[in-house]
Amino acid sequence: MRIGIVGTDNSHVDQIVRHLNSDAAGGDARVVALSGGRGPRNDALAATGDIARVVEAPADLLGLVDAVVVADRDGARHRDQAMPFLTAGLPVFVDKPLARTSEDARALIDAARAHDAPLTSSSALRWLPGTEELAARAGTPELVVVSGPADPDGDHGGIFFYGIHAVDIALRLAPGALSAVRTDLTGSTAVASFTAGPTRVVVNLVRPGSTEQIPFHAMVFTREGMAGRTLVPGADYCVPGLEAFLTMVRTGRPPIGYADLLRPVEVLEAVDAALRGAPTGARA
Repeated sequence: MRIGIVGTDNSHVDQIVRHLNSDAAGGDARVVALSGGRGPRNDALAATGDIARVVEAPADLLGLVDAVVVADRDGARHRDQAMPFLTAGLPVFVDKPLARTSEDARALIDAARAHDAPLTSSSALRWLPGTEELAARAGTPELVVVSGPADPDGDHGGIFFYGIHAVDIALRLAPGALSAVRTDLTGSTAVASFTAGPTRVVVNLVRPGSTEQIPFHAMVFTREGMAGRTLVPGADYCVPGLEAFLTMVRTGRPPIGYADLLRPVEVLEAVDAALRGAPTGARA
């Protein structure tokens, strides 16, 4: 399985190259080509992973690879970067977030369906053992509360870049259609509240401090009790999501339903609108 990568500045790419090439831990899957042209970053990745091909534009990967990881840190670029591969029928993993608008997210999903090109996207924290334990324990909870760091003024897409982690965790624990998203701004925190199916969801997105940031934390409440976990990514926290992608490539079955790919983007789009002073209280 020949894998190409678009957007190599992301530190997640180091884990992907190490897992697939250096450790040969992904079966027959190898990263065989990078886009973005020659430079210190791509030269270092190519040397580390014994990657022979470095091309300029993402579309230059066509014909060289069987599947693609789009890892650019800014979700605003993902639609343009992923679309050539989806329209060519290739499986694509778009690292978080899928997009920065629901319009772009729907366009990617529509292309995947139209061209029978399996598509997936997720926060790596969705796959942490602690998240999985809470999901297995909670069933359909009454209430889900997730907190995590997110900087609305940060590089690579503001609230989307880190906010996707807390939102994706929350929606992993609360399946179902979304209500309108209400956003309350309280000091350094943007609080998003909505329902997902029958579950009330509260996501606290806390601006990082000057020297440290709060940890990711999730709680689920049922009629019988509650459970909580502090979610700490380990050294290889991207590997479970990567392995889910590899399974998708081999089977043609996306690990996450396409409606669930759209929901985090809709929530964050509403939060982003509130942070920019746009009217809130309606679906994004």
